[in-house]
Amino acid sequence: MPSVANENSERMSLRIPAAAKAKLVRAAALSNTDLTNFVTQSALREAEAVIEEAETIKVSERDYLRILELLENPPAPNAKLLAAARALPKSI
Repeated sequence: MPSVANENSERMSLRIPAAAKAKLVRAAALSNTDLTNFVTQSALREAEAVIEEAETIKVSERDYLRILELLENPPAPNAKLLAAARALPKSI
């Protein structure tokens, strides 16, 4: 079935070994989709996982409880913090 050109799409070319392409074509067929959609959806899932991993901070339960404690009861500012705050420009 020919696909309709999408006005909002961009072209991307890549070179892969014949065996890798054959495997992707087979997987796409088994998923009842075309190669472009199969590769795009698979790559997007992996991209989302990589981004999520990079943007997520993992801490132990002990550290998590310490963070909550500091958020609820922050320490008083020390001299260096007060000096840094005074050094900030007045118009933000």
